[in-house]
Amino acid sequence: GHATRRLPWRLRTALGSLRMAALAPPDPPLTDGVIALRPWRNSDAGAITRLFQDEEAVRWTRAPSPYREGDAFQWLASLPTQMRRGDALPLAVTDAADGTLLASIDLRMRGEGRGEFGYVVGAWARRRGVGTRALRLYSRWALETLGVARLELLVQPDNEASLRLGRRTGFTEEGLLRSHSVVRGERKDMVMMSLLPSDLT
Repeated sequence: GHATRRLPWRLRTALGSLRMAALAPPDPPLTDGVIALRPWRNSDAGAITRLFQDEEAVRWTRAPSPYREGDAFQWLASLPTQMRRGDALPLAVTDAADGTLLASIDLRMRGEGRGEFGYVVGAWARRRGVGTRALRLYSRWALETLGVARLELLVQPDNEASLRLGRRTGFTEEGLLRSHSVVRGERKDMVMMSLLPSDLT
């Protein structure tokens, strides 16, 4: 009956929480032949700074403004602790052919088998499907390999590009969360979008 149907989900959740003790980047890096998702390196600091010196990138994120190279080094230095604690697993999105940095994508664990994605695509890499490819690759790996039970996107309602990206990748819009998040001192509404393992079929 009901208890039997619930068992696989409970087992999956238990296994997922065990795996979340620490997070490690995919090895080898994930790739679809066009882009690759790899761990961040200290040598990326200059490219990260360039990524966040774009007004459009800063507008939709919590990144400091103005963004300086010191901010990039500080963030890079925090990554080993974040991964060791199982809090987050940020990855660099690069051109699979020449290794050029194209974007940043970050999976933050929110408890109970839930993961929340954040991403920024470089101004030089937009309108090429980079964000869609990265989110699709990372989502499948998170659900199938990490055992995450639910993936979430929180998108400001007027961020049309990000809403379209979520829809293209198969995320479902669930509703508007009023006054949900603080972005640079201002409370913002957020659209909740989700992707479940059953959505991959």
